[in-house]
Amino acid sequence: MSTIPTRRLHAEELHNAHWRRSSYSGGANDCVEIADLGAYAAVRDSKALDLSPVILSRSALGILLDHYTDGEACIG
Repeated sequence: MSTIPTRRLHAEELHNAHWRRSSYSGGANDCVEIADLGAYAAVRDSKALDLSPVILSRSALGILLDHYTDGEACIG
């Protein structure tokens, strides 16, 4: 897995983050948003902005996205 050292993100990093929404959302507001935080990425629910985002290393996010874009994900 990732060899990036764990560190605590500062609140201002998340506050100043540029969040991007999936182009597949169609403006429906039922999707996830991702922010680039350098060596990390933050993922949040676009309908629950008051909840804390999930922070992942970029490599972990890549593995997660590969898993879902390959059609391997099973929900339920």
